[in-house]
Amino acid sequence: MPELPDVTVYIEALEQRVLGATLESVRITHPFLLRTTEPPPAALQGRRVLEVRRIGKRIALGFEGEGWLVIHLMIAGRLHWLATGQGRARAALAYLQFDTGTLTLTEAGRKRRASLAVLGSSVELERIDPGGLEVLGATLAEFRERLRAENHTLKRSLTDPRTFSGIGNAYSDEILHRAQLSPVALTQKLDEACIERLYAAVREVLTEWTQRLREESAGEFPERVTAFRPQMAVHGRFGKPCPVCGTAVQRIRYAENETNYCPRCQTGGKILADRSLSRLLKDDWPRTIEELDAL
Repeated sequence: MPELPDVTVYIEALEQRVLGATLESVRITHPFLLRTTEPPPAALQGRRVLEVRRIGKRIALGFEGEGWLVIHLMIAGRLHWLATGQGRARAALAYLQFDTGTLTLTEAGRKRRASLAVLGSSVELERIDPGGLEVLGATLAEFRERLRAENHTLKRSLTDPRTFSGIGNAYSDEILHRAQLSPVALTQKLDEACIERLYAAVREVLTEWTQRLREESAGEFPERVTAFRPQMAVHGRFGKPCPVCGTAVQRIRYAENETNYCPRCQTGGKILADRSLSRLLKDDWPRTIEELDAL
């Protein structure tokens, strides 16, 4: 799922292409993409874009007359841009044709989770904001208060959009590795030193990756948006060496997601239990790096 760095670079690319542009037409090819009925998408036609805003992991285009078009890419949704006169747009779930070019939304796979919503006012836009803290603009005190508000694992807290804004599965793995903290550590049991490390890691990782993605797109519309990148320390790198200590990266799998971590850097050498495999292997489940190496 595109997270804060990816969405930020999308927004910067859109600002260069659609701010001040007029929406000429909207065409939606999949019936489940549009999640609202009033106002209809056609109500935005003929209006100019006045603002492009991030709402958590959503992208919101603000139009004249208080109209908003909100895009949620979910896991496999991606945006593409075709400037006027550059040829024909690829097959997509939605086509937003502006007087400067065409923005399309595609989604890989068979599951349709990406969504569009048309809202009639800024008040309605505020209602869909989950309310997560914008960490890059928050003080350490604000971060600490939000982190300790409930007692959850660090992985859950970082990825909960009601707690922190724009952080998902991929960058939470990178943040926790940078902070040298276990993904299953409980928020209310962290000491002050751990909280300070986590605060610094969140800001460093999100800032560094945003800049890296800006440089990668080099002014072009971002087309290689992915949650798996070779420069990442642990996310998507199960079995590969940790760039800090060389220990094989481990994972916890659940539903359609997984948590990746370094057992030496983050869990004191402990192998965290995988819900499915640890139940299957029972006493044979390795609990330390040494037991894993012996297998």
